[in-house]
Amino acid sequence: MHKSTILILLAFFSTYVFWGSTYLWNKIAVTELPAFMLASIRFLTAGILVLVVAKILKKSLTISIKQLRNIVIASVLFLAFGNGAFVYALKFVDSGFAALEASISPLMILIIMRIYQKKPIKLRSLIGIALGIIGMYILVSQNGLNLHEGSITGILIIFACVLSWSIGSVFVSQAELPKNFFVSTGYQMLSAGVLLGILSVMVGDTWISPKSWQMDTLISMLCLVLFGSIAAFTSFNYLLKKVSPEKVSTSGYVNPIIALLLGWYFLGESITLQTIIAGCLLLLGVYFINTRKEKRRTKISSRSV
Repeated sequence: MHKSTILILLAFFSTYVFWGSTYLWNKIAVTELPAFMLASIRFLTAGILVLVVAKILKKSLTISIKQLRNIVIASVLFLAFGNGAFVYALKFVDSGFAALEASISPLMILIIMRIYQKKPIKLRSLIGIALGIIGMYILVSQNGLNLHEGSITGILIIFACVLSWSIGSVFVSQAELPKNFFVSTGYQMLSAGVLLGILSVMVGDTWISPKSWQMDTLISMLCLVLFGSIAAFTSFNYLLKKVSPEKVSTSGYVNPIIALLLGWYFLGESITLQTIIAGCLLLLGVYFINTRKEKRRTKISSRSV
């Protein structure tokens, strides 16, 4: 097997499994650590490591004022709010449920792009949007959700986070950012880590020393930094250069399945028939949107949990 083929397969494994696993790791860590503190440490550590790697690879870390402004905006939309608030919402909902709700991101991106570009939505995309809306209604209308205190709050926060990711995706596709994805990603994570740290202090979080963390929390944080923030995002950008965006977007089909199975196996989260039906409709809606036949191919950054 050719070396490039092996790298592509490994990159797909990373985006499929590692990104799908971040829901589990965040769910475990947030049971002990304040959400904003958790996200701040994760992105500060990952951002510094990525920039160190970029420096070792002799990539220029110099950026313009305009690029810095765009990086801060992107970091807020994707990471500071998009991920920080998402981690907080995991206090109220199961990780698998959160992953399924997050899978509507491609639908929201399509709607935002159509509004922004003022172009008509194709029939396949309309079908995808309809399936997504029906699937989301089935997912959030389960009677069991009302038995958990704060479930509605968690659902609304996740929806706001997905909207933030979607706006961020459209923004990043048009914004001027450093050409090297290591540099761009590193600065985005670093700035998000700083902003989340400030927010954590402002809301009165008690920062807990890693020395007193439980082993499960330590392992989860390590996985979030190395696999969720560095390996998966790097693999995502690598794939965008090697294969079509449509193929890269297939992670949107696999991540929720991985999250559901891991949440069920490790955390004992229930998977109801209603959840399965809702998940099938959501993923089918994503499929209809991502397989639309258009000559224009726009590379849009995906979310990273």
